[in-house]
Amino acid sequence: MFRSVSLTICLLAGVFLFPAFAARAAVEAVDDTGAAVSLERPAKRVIPLYGAFAEMLYAVNAGAAVCARTQADQYPPQIRELPSVGTHMHPNVEMILGLKPDLVIFSATRKEETEEAVRLRHAGVPVAIFAPKSFDDVFSVMKRLGVLTGHAEEAEDAVRRLRGRLEAVAERLKSLEERRKVFFEVRAEPLTGAGASSIVQEILSSSGAENSLKSERAIVLYNFEALLLNDPDVYIVQKGPMNRNPLEPKKRAHFDRLRAVREGRVLSVDEFLYSRPGPRCVDAVEQLAAALYPDRFVAGR
Repeated sequence: MFRSVSLTICLLAGVFLFPAFAARAAVEAVDDTGAAVSLERPAKRVIPLYGAFAEMLYAVNAGAAVCARTQADQYPPQIRELPSVGTHMHPNVEMILGLKPDLVIFSATRKEETEEAVRLRHAGVPVAIFAPKSFDDVFSVMKRLGVLTGHAEEAEDAVRRLRGRLEAVAERLKSLEERRKVFFEVRAEPLTGAGASSIVQEILSSSGAENSLKSERAIVLYNFEALLLNDPDVYIVQKGPMNRNPLEPKKRAHFDRLRAVREGRVLSVDEFLYSRPGPRCVDAVEQLAAALYPDRFVAGR
């Protein structure tokens, strides 16, 4: 008798509590288009269609949910073992659908929604679109991805650690008398530099550098005469897909007229660290600050 009553109570409790647990399992975040991304439960099969988002997912301990990558993705190394679904500009929708993701993450490369995103939505696949351009943006996206994958606490911890590292660099650069003026080469041919609306600007500023290119655009076609007039203290060349095998500045015609080149103040950096708005941009800040102001980053100081 008592056992029967107890069993009935447990069953009734389960009926009433189940909706509460189900509601608690649902997750929601607003993407950078202002759209609410609602999932019945945290995503367990995620396809990030931009390497920065893959790096963010691994950084918030959601790497196990990543089930595919784009062709250019190489970091972290284990991502190379995953199937490629094309490029971030032209992903293969059929391949994506075949992998049965419960979340696909797009980069907002243009104002209107891409055809691929529209097709996935129509197929019932949840889509999130993000466009990080600053450290605050990167950290915000990391937190939202943490929510959508059920790793909100890990995301908060990861962001806290990254902010702490930036603050440590800022402390070492405190009371700088003069900032080094820097030109950041995005492409050698045609000569293209990084402007203010880019993650590169954030990295330069956080590293104690002044961007010699005064433009509000992210990427700016430039001419050598203007570069000569700017006469930067340091010339930075990024190497990667946007600037494959660039000729060393000292070997280029007329570049010896630049003070930075004549005096050997040329830095070669990894495009994936400097131009991809992800958690490793903090590595770039630490690297560049130490290169520009080595006396402030002496071991033990």
